[in-house]
Amino acid sequence: MRVGLIVPGFSADAEDWCIPALRGLVQQLATRVDAHVVALRYPYRSSRYELFGAQVTALGGGLRTSLASLGLWQRALALVATEHRRRRFDVLHAFWGNETGALAALAGRLLGIPTLVSLAGGELVGFPDIRYGGQLAATERVKVRLALGLADIVTAGSCGLLERARRWLGSRPAERIQHVPLGVDLGRFYPDRSPSPDLPPCLVQVASLLRVKDQALLLRAAAHLRAAGRACPVELVGEGPLEATLRALADALDITSLVRFRGAIPHDRVPAVYRRATVYVQTSRHEAQGMAVLEAAACGLPVVGTPVGVLPELAPSCGATVPPNDPGALATTISDLLADSSRRIAMGRAARVRVEADFNLVHSSERFLELYTALEHRT
Repeated sequence: MRVGLIVPGFSADAEDWCIPALRGLVQQLATRVDAHVVALRYPYRSSRYELFGAQVTALGGGLRTSLASLGLWQRALALVATEHRRRRFDVLHAFWGNETGALAALAGRLLGIPTLVSLAGGELVGFPDIRYGGQLAATERVKVRLALGLADIVTAGSCGLLERARRWLGSRPAERIQHVPLGVDLGRFYPDRSPSPDLPPCLVQVASLLRVKDQALLLRAAAHLRAAGRACPVELVGEGPLEATLRALADALDITSLVRFRGAIPHDRVPAVYRRATVYVQTSRHEAQGMAVLEAAACGLPVVGTPVGVLPELAPSCGATVPPNDPGALATTISDLLADSSRRIAMGRAARVRVEADFNLVHSSERFLELYTALEHRT
């Protein structure tokens, strides 16, 4: 079986951790199918190479917009058509339901190739106050409608996103929308096999420093904890345009000594960060799925935070949800966990078991392979 994977970006080499969840999935899929990855935007140069058992064609689209994007689309469609004539694609699979999804679904209709589109970001939401989401721009809404309207199957990685997608698809057959989460590499993300009982409590979050991730909520919760006599260090792993603003907020809240800005670190070093932590905290206003939450859970951490992405599916046995924009409630929930080590440890163990059962990389790739086979047999 030959599968064309249409993605916004992909690793330029083995040391490049661009979109780690896609990298892991492609590695798994390439052991079972002939995988050809078409990367529209990144790497920022046009090139063809083999990586992780897959053929990769990078179109080097970068940050081009408007008319330049039309040229990129033409090149992408021409590439898929040429490759399809050379050796037939059995399935096209796009990640994100905007530009990549629209391109894959359009190419599939023009060339008679079954198409699967996986929602993977903010395609179906719009938050005007933080200028986030695919529903804020008319052109993005058109891309989403093309992607979801033309695709044979649409997948979502969380139940919340699945329900949102169902509203878009209306009365179309239920089998057109499937719940298929991206999976965690359990061989990389696992609990500390010899934990130290002397490690002090520590909160962690791994996310880009963007307004949609709302790290300000975590900092305010940390200030509440300090005021209640339970000062707890916070590690923020990630980089982004809000770093200076968040540093200023930490200073204003008088918690600078508690907050460590780690910046971006290679993905293969992230498991060690989780293993040193006590609780993983999510403060996002939106998550399509929440890979960091699942990675932390795979490392045996209880997860606490806003009810978006997969976190509501993990609660209450593996974590807890709190109302958005409520630092007091977040601080209280964290404090209760820090005060009850037996409950916290039990939740962490349950989190690992849940990821093993429902969110592991091998199972995820198998589920996608099942959908590819079903689509192949339709033609």
